[in-house]
Amino acid sequence: MTDGLKTPAAAPAPLDGYDAGGYFCEMHGRRGLGHTREIRKRLDALDIAALRRRARDAERELLNLGITFTVYSDRDAIDRILPFDIIPRVLSRKDWETIETGVEQRIAALNLFLHDIYHKGHVLKDGIIPEDLVKGNENYRPEMCDFDLPHGTYIHICGTDIVRDERGKFCVLEDNGRTPSGVSYVVENRHLMMRAFPDLAHGIPVADVDQYGERLMRTMCDVAPKGISDPSVVVMSPGVFNSAYFEHIFLAREMGVPLVEGRDLVVENDKVFMKTTTGKAPVHVIYRRLNDDFLDPEAFRPDSALGVPGLFAAYRKGNVMLANAVGTGVADDKAVYAYVPRLIRYYLDQDPILPNVPTNICREPAGLKKTLDNLDALVTKPVGEAGGYGVVIGPRASKRELRELRAKLDRDPANFISQPVVNLSVCPTLVGRAVEPRHVDLRPFALTGKSTWVLPGGLSRVAMKRGSLVVNSSQGGGSKDTWVLV
Repeated sequence: MTDGLKTPAAAPAPLDGYDAGGYFCEMHGRRGLGHTREIRKRLDALDIAALRRRARDAERELLNLGITFTVYSDRDAIDRILPFDIIPRVLSRKDWETIETGVEQRIAALNLFLHDIYHKGHVLKDGIIPEDLVKGNENYRPEMCDFDLPHGTYIHICGTDIVRDERGKFCVLEDNGRTPSGVSYVVENRHLMMRAFPDLAHGIPVADVDQYGERLMRTMCDVAPKGISDPSVVVMSPGVFNSAYFEHIFLAREMGVPLVEGRDLVVENDKVFMKTTTGKAPVHVIYRRLNDDFLDPEAFRPDSALGVPGLFAAYRKGNVMLANAVGTGVADDKAVYAYVPRLIRYYLDQDPILPNVPTNICREPAGLKKTLDNLDALVTKPVGEAGGYGVVIGPRASKRELRELRAKLDRDPANFISQPVVNLSVCPTLVGRAVEPRHVDLRPFALTGKSTWVLPGGLSRVAMKRGSLVVNSSQGGGSKDTWVLV
């Protein structure tokens, strides 16, 4: 018999006995999603042993290919593969249209907001968002004031974290407009899935993700300095010890451009050059994968050994463009996030297509009081952290954790927001010898130059621990291939 095909004496099918536990299931919905019917049928034609064999082969391939990430907090296992679940997360065409248009709307508003706060500041004068929240933000860069960028684009690459609640409705959890990571897994997961599970995908109309590198290169060319028709583009990495170094290599390869570090670049007469074996070559666009602080020791942190002296001056002269732009961190701040629906209405005169999760801003007295009164029922997050660090899920926290959190809120309320617990949707996930529900989110990636394009799919992150709502890779989460049906 062929691998995995059941006989009358075969083990139960993978989805036999699967129970979503009252959560919205991405594979079944509330009454059985029609767009996943054929995929469920094909999964039921397999046995669990075959599924496990394919999963082991897939993880072995990830390791052999060097598709790893770094966990700085784990001294015993720093470099590891991102756990990959072989059962895909499937989105209907209608679901994807909602996500795509909602992400496009959100990025349009955020770019208008960034242009405004670094120019006339109308949004501040009109009281739409508190001025001290913006100008007191550690990511606000007054050096960017009155600097015009091509097409008014600040966020060229954006990763928007989206969740689906128990009603099946999508909402935005946070924006990632500085240096969002994870797109390499979107593409590599698809390649891995097609090799490990071609029979599951055969004949099913799934949107392609292989065009990301070409689209990214087109975006970089869109924002090249004036008068440069054939720009020289590079990907700038902090180096091999960065947690996302694999992705930096991947992006340079997909675009067909050099991967450089700060030491590979030099600024002369306010122009940027790359050192090569045959001399210095001009650089016009830098897709940088390091934060503002480390870009240029002359402009920001003088102790940075990762950046390029004089880079910011060359940028301000318009001789080189940086993606994402300097100062975009204001727009993905967790406190500013709470105001994004207002920004959409202010700049676009539209209602948000993708709503926010309701958010209490602890720098505001009402938000702080509501948070302190309901610590054991809310999710409390530090504004400046990423990767799931510092997040306290009230209903699952110990009394000691809640006491420590209360003390932190008393000391520095402006550093926190709180939100109700969102019962994230679940997806069937292979765990040991069974398929069980695990919570998932979605990070679609959008590219903006002259216009915005959203990669059809995205990184579906999955909380591998039973009951966990934390999907971040740094906290033990994994990933799934995301299929958008067309």
